[in-house]
Amino acid sequence: MFVSSPPEPAPHANHMVARAVLASELGPDGRRSRVSRLRSDGPLVLRPSHPKGAEPLTHRRTDAARVSLAAGTAGPLGGDDYALSIHVGAGSTLVLQDVAAMLVLPGAGGGRSRMSLDIRVDDGATFVWWPEPIIAAHRCDHTHDIRIEIAPDARMILREEAILGRHGEVPGNFASRLRITRGGAALYDQRLRFGPSAAGADGAAVLGDAGAVGSIIAVDPAWERGAPPADPYDRGAALTPLAGPAIAIGAVAADSLALRRLLVRGLDILGGPWIARHNGKDGS
Repeated sequence: MFVSSPPEPAPHANHMVARAVLASELGPDGRRSRVSRLRSDGPLVLRPSHPKGAEPLTHRRTDAARVSLAAGTAGPLGGDDYALSIHVGAGSTLVLQDVAAMLVLPGAGGGRSRMSLDIRVDDGATFVWWPEPIIAAHRCDHTHDIRIEIAPDARMILREEAILGRHGEVPGNFASRLRITRGGAALYDQRLRFGPSAAGADGAAVLGDAGAVGSIIAVDPAWERGAPPADPYDRGAALTPLAGPAIAIGAVAADSLALRRLLVRGLDILGGPWIARHNGKDGS
């Protein structure tokens, strides 16, 4: 495994540019997965890790490769440009989790911050991405862009959670986009915007008075003949099949704790291996 320590972040016009890389592969025994490449960069600190809390799909299995992402500095701040490239090699299983929530802050010199993630999940691989929430602090201006290419016989589950400001504050501007292609064909393309510049985001058709918004996307080739049926299981949450072997769970809530509970309920409805478990017990 190639592992590099975090170098000094590259300053550019008073902001940081960081590029980190993570890859997994199936080990020589054909059963255990391992991290084949791990390169941190400045504020993006990647480290091999042990299971952290509840996991769907993998359930803390010891044959999976696990990595935690930590923040080496505060931010991102306005003007910062972060990117993380992830490759889940054929047949391997990778679990990626965060050490803590990401707090997006305004920069002293203004400007928009950006976080880009480019992910490839190869044949027969399994990817569990279980990050902590992104908190859009007052006056921030942030873009979060995720692109995922998944092979037709790969499995994946990911969670996204965004919190509209810290306690008692109005959030800054936040824009995210999640694009997933499967076998080269579009599977999911979702955009979210909120903050002072997002006209109508606080309307009843979008977020209303919610303080948190999130989703879970699960992809499983076992659903080729039909994904689980739609289920609007709460006034602020629903499970929806996608046009492919995949489902989306979407939820809005008053705060991060209520949001997490709604998303966990969605996984419980999905059932089977998708229920998040911690040491054999259900959890979040």
